[in-house]
Amino acid sequence: MSKTNNYEVIIVGAGITGTALAYTLARYTDIKSIAIIEKYEGISTLNSNGTSNSQTIHAGDIETNYTLEKAAITKRTSKMVERYCLNNQLQNEVIFSHQKMALGVGEKEVEFLLHRFEEFNKLFPYLEVWDKEKLKELEPRVVYDEDGNERPEHIVGVGTQGQWTTVDFKKLSVDFVERAKTQEGVTVDLYLNTEVKDIERSKKRGYVVKTETGNFYADFVATDAGAHSLFLAHRMGFGHNLGCLPVAGSFYMTQKKLLNGKVYMIQNPKLPFAALHGDPDILADGNTRFGPTALVLPKLERYKPGTYMDFWKTLRFDMNIVKALWKLLKESDIRNYLLTNFLYEVPLLNKYLFLRAAKKVVPGLKLDEFEYADGFGGVRPQVLNKDEQKLMLGEASIYTGEGLIFNMTPSPGATSCLGNAERDAKYIAKYLGKEFNQEHFNDELTEGEYCVLPEPLRAQKAVVNLIRAEIERTHEKYNKDIIAGKPEDEFWNAPSSKLK
Repeated sequence: MSKTNNYEVIIVGAGITGTALAYTLARYTDIKSIAIIEKYEGISTLNSNGTSNSQTIHAGDIETNYTLEKAAITKRTSKMVERYCLNNQLQNEVIFSHQKMALGVGEKEVEFLLHRFEEFNKLFPYLEVWDKEKLKELEPRVVYDEDGNERPEHIVGVGTQGQWTTVDFKKLSVDFVERAKTQEGVTVDLYLNTEVKDIERSKKRGYVVKTETGNFYADFVATDAGAHSLFLAHRMGFGHNLGCLPVAGSFYMTQKKLLNGKVYMIQNPKLPFAALHGDPDILADGNTRFGPTALVLPKLERYKPGTYMDFWKTLRFDMNIVKALWKLLKESDIRNYLLTNFLYEVPLLNKYLFLRAAKKVVPGLKLDEFEYADGFGGVRPQVLNKDEQKLMLGEASIYTGEGLIFNMTPSPGATSCLGNAERDAKYIAKYLGKEFNQEHFNDELTEGEYCVLPEPLRAQKAVVNLIRAEIERTHEKYNKDIIAGKPEDEFWNAPSSKLK
C-alpha cells in the first residue's frame, strides 16, 4: 500500500468495469501505481453481483435489438471475457456453457427470426435454427402446455449449443483484482469501505480524491461507479446536460430446473428495456430465473439505504427532463410496459400478471412453480440527454480531456468490461504519456473473425426453408378450409339476386 496515497491512476468503484480497467492498466501499460477505491465492504457487491444481473454474456447473436454493426462490436468485446477466462482456466468456475436461443412465437416473430438468421449467420456461423420438433428435444417446456399438449402457434428457436454463455461477474471482478496485483513492477492497492465524497483539482497537479478515511492523490481519475459516476461528474461541473433515470430490474425464481439453457424473447424495438427471458441461475443449482422486470426508482442503489437525495441531484429536474419523460410516456407501448412492470412489484397480484407474460416462454408454467425473488435485481442508470430531450440507449461516458473519465454502464456493460477497459486504458496512457501494448492485448484477449463454414450454413438454410414451407402449407390449408363450399365471388357483388 502506498504510504502517501499518491498514485498515477485512481479508479472509483470496484465493480466489473473498474476492476477490468485496473487489470488492463496493470498488465498492458507501463503505469506503475493504481488504486481502486470502493465504498462497500467487498468487490462487486452491487450490479456486478450475480443476483443483480442475468449472468449473461451478450455476444449479439441472440439479442434481437442489436443491429449487425452493434453485434460485430459486442462479439469482439464478449470474446475478450471468454478468452480471459479460458486463458486462466476459469471454466466452470467463473464462465459456464449453456445452450441459448431467441424464441419466436407466431408467424410474424418466426419470419423475423428467420430473416435475422440469414442476415447474422456470417457473423455468427455457429447459430442454428430449431423448429418445433427440435425444440421438443432441446427445451420441451417451451413447446408443451400444462396438459401436455403442443402449443398451437408456430415457433422457432435461433440459438447455439456449446458456446460459453454465462459468467459469474462478481468472481470475475475478484479475479481481475488478484491478477492485477501479481503484475511485476506495478502497485495495485484496493481500498474497501472507503466512500468517495468529492474529487477536486490539486493545487500542484492532478486531483485530490476526498474520502471519509482520508485523501488520495492521482494524475488521472476514472470513475466507474454506475449512477454515482454522473453524480460525481455533476459535482465537478461536467455532464450537466445529462440526467439519470435509475431503472431497477426484478426477477422471479423457480425451485427447479425448468429450462436447460437461456431462452430470450424478441425485443420490442420501441422499448429501451430487456425483453423477458429465462436463465439457468448458476448461483442456484441451475434453477430457472425469469425476468427482468423494469421499475423506475427514485434512488441510485437498490437494497442499500439512502441515495434518494443523490437521485434528485443527479436527475437535475427541469423542463427538459419533463419533455424527455413526456416523449417516453406518450408512446403507448412504453406507457403500458411501465404500468405493467409496476404491477409486477405488487404482492399477490404480481405473480398472476407475471404468469401471463412468462407463459409465452413456458406455456405450461404454473403459479406454484415460481416466486418473486426477494433481494434480486440491481439498478441500471438510464441516461437522459437534456439537450435532445430523449433517453440515451446503451453506455454513456464523459471524457473531460482533463484527466477524468466518468462511465455509466448499463447492460451490456459487464460483457463489454474488457472492451471498455481497452478504450479507457488507451486514453489514460496517452494522457499520462505512457504506452498501451496493443499487440500484447490483442494476442491474449482478441481473436480473428470466424471463418464461415459453407456446409453447416447450407444445412441451417435448409431448415429455414422447411419452416417457411410449413407455414405456407398451414396458410394453404387454412385458406382451403374457409373458402371451400362458400359462395363464389359473384355472389358478393349482388347477393340479393341469388336469393330470389
